Amino acid sequence: MASTWNQRTTLKSSPLLWLYEFLGSNAGCPSDPAHSGPRAWLLPKERPQFNRPGDILVGGSFSIFRFSDDTLSNFTAPPAELQDSGVSRWGYQVAQSFVFAIEEINRNAHLLPNLTLGFSIRNSGDSVHGALYETMGFLTGQDEPIPNYTCQHGSPQAALVGDTRSSLSVPMARLLGLYKFPQVSHGSSLPSLSDKIQFPSFLRTLTSDLTSSRAVTQLIIHFQWSWVIILAQDDDFGQQASSLATQMLTSAEVCIEFHLRVPSHLSLAKIEETVQKMQKCTARVVLVFLSNSNFQLILYGLLAVPFSGQVWVSKDTLHIALTLTIPDISQVLQGTFSLLPHSSRAIGFPEFLDHLRPSQTPEDMFIKKFWEFTFDCTWPNQNNTVTEDVQFCSGDESLKNKPHPFPEVSKTDAAYAAVYSIAHALHDMIASDHQDGKSTISQDFQPWQLLHALRKVHFKTPDRIEIMFDVNGDLVSKFDILQGQRIPKGIFHLVHVGIIDPHDSSENKMVVHLKEDIQVPTSVCSDSCLPGSSQVLQLGAPHCCFDCSPCPEGQFADQRDMKRCLPCPKELYSSHKRDHCLPRTEIFLSFEEPLGFILALMALLLAGLAVLVLGVFLKHRDTPVVRANNRMLSYFLLISLSLCALCALLFLGRPTVITCLLRQTTFAVVFTVAISSVLAKTLTVVLAFRVTRPQSRIQIFLNPSASTSVVLIASLVQVVFCGVWLVTSPPFPDRDMISEPQHIVIQCHEGSGATFFYVLGYLGFLAVGTFSVAFLARGLPDVFNETKFLTFSMLLFCTVWTAFLPLYHSARGKSTVAVEIFSILASTAGLLGGIFIPKCYIILLKSEMNTPAWLRQGHQSQQEKQSGMIQRRHVPKSSPKSLKI
Repeated sequence: MASTWNQRTTLKSSPLLWLYEFLGSNAGCPSDPAHSGPRAWLLPKERPQFNRPGDILVGGSFSIFRFSDDTLSNFTAPPAELQDSGVSRWGYQVAQSFVFAIEEINRNAHLLPNLTLGFSIRNSGDSVHGALYETMGFLTGQDEPIPNYTCQHGSPQAALVGDTRSSLSVPMARLLGLYKFPQVSHGSSLPSLSDKIQFPSFLRTLTSDLTSSRAVTQLIIHFQWSWVIILAQDDDFGQQASSLATQMLTSAEVCIEFHLRVPSHLSLAKIEETVQKMQKCTARVVLVFLSNSNFQLILYGLLAVPFSGQVWVSKDTLHIALTLTIPDISQVLQGTFSLLPHSSRAIGFPEFLDHLRPSQTPEDMFIKKFWEFTFDCTWPNQNNTVTEDVQFCSGDESLKNKPHPFPEVSKTDAAYAAVYSIAHALHDMIASDHQDGKSTISQDFQPWQLLHALRKVHFKTPDRIEIMFDVNGDLVSKFDILQGQRIPKGIFHLVHVGIIDPHDSSENKMVVHLKEDIQVPTSVCSDSCLPGSSQVLQLGAPHCCFDCSPCPEGQFADQRDMKRCLPCPKELYSSHKRDHCLPRTEIFLSFEEPLGFILALMALLLAGLAVLVLGVFLKHRDTPVVRANNRMLSYFLLISLSLCALCALLFLGRPTVITCLLRQTTFAVVFTVAISSVLAKTLTVVLAFRVTRPQSRIQIFLNPSASTSVVLIASLVQVVFCGVWLVTSPPFPDRDMISEPQHIVIQCHEGSGATFFYVLGYLGFLAVGTFSVAFLARGLPDVFNETKFLTFSMLLFCTVWTAFLPLYHSARGKSTVAVEIFSILASTAGLLGGIFIPKCYIILLKSEMNTPAWLRQGHQSQQEKQSGMIQRRHVPKSSPKSLKI
């Protein structure tokens, strides 16, 4: 048995040793047909490879020919061979990018100058069986591999590039991880592959799905889409990616209308159910975490039903590109956004493919079958029967006329960066060995030695793209943002519109750079609230669904979609649109404004009228009309009414400490004097008609000094109230911020409200008492009695101040001052006009009535009229001249 082995080298101990023991301890090299027995599955007997020698070998696993294994074995007979089901044109071109990179490196005088790279390209068949078998074949160097043994001489192996899909890379990474053999994938993005405990020797020249999902979620947040749908596949990738997206979107206050899960295995019933739910959705943005097949099935399903176009967002530009080729897809797609890792491009690779010919690479065992599939021809063979319909391959056909759809995203040169990262790691390791005095790569080289240099590699590819890995072995890369834009014919094409840069990220956020002219649709549950209004959540709906409520007076919202309105500072007020605050102006009832000027003019006129009446009374003080109405009380009353009119001027102008102290107290005192004077006059008249006998005690109260005492005592009580008010809590200037939103009202604060109402209450008590006495005495003879005029004037006074109370409390700002001034002037005018104007009329215009003879005549006629009323009463026989009041 030993003679059949060129060399037997024991690899590191592995749990896979049981496989060798299972095959038998007498097993020789797998190439010996005598020892070939039935296995659980069989690959085709002739498995093509593409090998090229070199000082050190790099393996490549690519899905070039697909294997079909659709039959179920009943285990009663050995399983049949797996059959080739087709050729992947894309997979073969990726393999050629692997070859192109190695040839370019071997021509580079600065990268690995004294070392030539060789390679061994193998076909995984897009099958886990094929990927594992070819991986083990590369490790052992045999077509029939046995774990932990190698039967080869030759160049040491450095690393393996591949595979394309995560489902193939995961079992390969588990196997290679047992031997710490470096693996660099160009297309596997499953997040779990970042776990260095499970996959210690796995690296990849692209970002993981979680990083891509974080980037595409950041794109949604940047576009301010607050109402989205998530379509996620029910597998590891879909669950992890959608969970991360949900977490990030929720923290950014983005609402998810539906989170729809699609089974990873084909389920038409579930696809139909998903399509029905999509019809009910109102969100215009769909975040996609699906495989190509499920994504296309859902789109085909939506084409068959009424459905408005949506914006589809995916991290995978390739399957977005494939869906854009579906006929009439513009009915479903309003637009698309996808990400493309900002990876390197192989300069000159398209020309390399254009010059590819089967005759130039006879060692390539894949090219002929690829040629037949690509150009729909058959290679001539002596055993083939020539027919008219058969087109033979000449080998001179060119791939230049066979462009791949969406070449900007197809990444046919995907393996380019992976090969360069291995080459730079080898270069760094050799340079480090030279510095340590060690020899270059030799037969003693172990692949695990390359892992440290591979993880630390940092370089730029020939197209100046920076390549480096993070701690998880994932490529640190920017993302190109591609938008599917529709041209007039309804066809989409992908346009580069921006970049997402994770290098500028902070607090787990990535920076999004977009072109300025990009057209981005909106996706919201509720239309944005304009400045001047705030959001009010709808009952039972997510926080993205809301109504807009205008800000109330005194509050503002200067931005869109504010959760609540903000109060304006006290010195400011909200604008008409409630979108900002404006400075408030100070106002008060000034002399300059029309209302203040009119009230001041009325006050001066009324005071002047009172003084004029006083002058008339002084001039005609000896006439019967003046003497019959107690001249001294009339003088007091006229002076007080003049002061009442003038005190209204204290309420005009900017309030100061002095005016605030004087205005209410002066008003209260002078009006008390006026009302007490009216009360004294009324009491004198009533008491005069109650005197029925000479020498009666009531005559004492008819003395002028008694009337003066009534005025002084009543006024003294009011002075005491005002004094207590000023001592305990006096009025003071104040700034009213509430009454008028746009202004600051400068006014007098009354200080103690209770004392103020005591003062007003006392004044009201005097007024009501005076009115009551005058009302009871209204029927006395007119010649000697002015109680009807007193009653009328007090009725006016009480009416004015009764109306004043509700008006004062309902008025705001400087209107309260105007109401009070008007009440002062109106009540003053009522007293002045009701009491003195009739007398002035007689004095000035009816002088014949202002004589003693007319008074006697009027007295006699009055007695005759009321003779029936006074027959039973004793009337004094004194003349009116003896009753000077």
